[in-house]
Amino acid sequence: MIHCEGLVKIYKSDDVEVVALQGLNISVQPGEMMAIIGNSGSGKSTLLNILGGLDRPSAGQVRVGEWDLLKISDDHLVEYKRKTVGFIWQNNARNLLPYLTALENVEMPMMLSGKVDRAYAMQLLEWVGLKERMHNKLHQLSGGEQQRVAIAISLSNRPSLLLADEPTGSVDTETADRIMDIFRTLNKELGVTIVIVTHDMALAGKVDRVVAIRDGMTSTEFVKRNPNLDLSVGGHTIREAHEEFVVIDRAGRLQVPKEYLQALQITNKASMEFDGEKIMIRAPKKLWIHSEEQERKIDL
Repeated sequence: MIHCEGLVKIYKSDDVEVVALQGLNISVQPGEMMAIIGNSGSGKSTLLNILGGLDRPSAGQVRVGEWDLLKISDDHLVEYKRKTVGFIWQNNARNLLPYLTALENVEMPMMLSGKVDRAYAMQLLEWVGLKERMHNKLHQLSGGEQQRVAIAISLSNRPSLLLADEPTGSVDTETADRIMDIFRTLNKELGVTIVIVTHDMALAGKVDRVVAIRDGMTSTEFVKRNPNLDLSVGGHTIREAHEEFVVIDRAGRLQVPKEYLQALQITNKASMEFDGEKIMIRAPKKLWIHSEEQERKIDL
């Protein structure tokens, strides 16, 4: 469904250039529900904006389904955003019209596409738990209910890809859990591919696969050891329930998790050995040089 290889995004402002993505590689399978995590400034929101057609890549490869987002024309980009991808923001005011009811809000994107399917709009609101509230205007709905309306809106034109940028960032824990349950239901009922960007490790632990981005590149992946395990039970953390993998690009480069390097006191270089079965990475060995004038140690 999604394939990015060597994806680069450079922002230019006056004489300043900021490289937000520097050769990022990631693939997402059709029907997958996964999360992207990373610190502020790591490039995760930039990636989501590119996948959503809200920003243009600078270089590399980025495909979503049949669409090549590096070469797509402006006219086709409008069609892509209207038919292929749905987007949910943390600030739901970006795609809600306050003077309309919940049902009318869901129908609005359908009107722009030329065909209103009221039965489907009502079904979406039922899926997100708003069957009894669909005729209420937005000021009559809570923040969590408004976010659920936003989820229904994002699916109104039956996209094959749903992108969610911190979808639970402005709601309480109980509402966040409910929103994640809604995502799982939609993923199963509609087969829609769902990519969630979040900084919440507990939220990320509720999906089967998590990709970590650091400094504009994919660094590690976490894959659920038991896909049938409900991580909301027992307070499991992502590291206990998922197996961690480092990501290796086509050139053979990998990003070792920062905490591992710090534990070994590795800074700018490391010692590496291959014994025929495994690769071992260690801090550089120290060699003591003795002479009549000085005793010094150097890094091999």
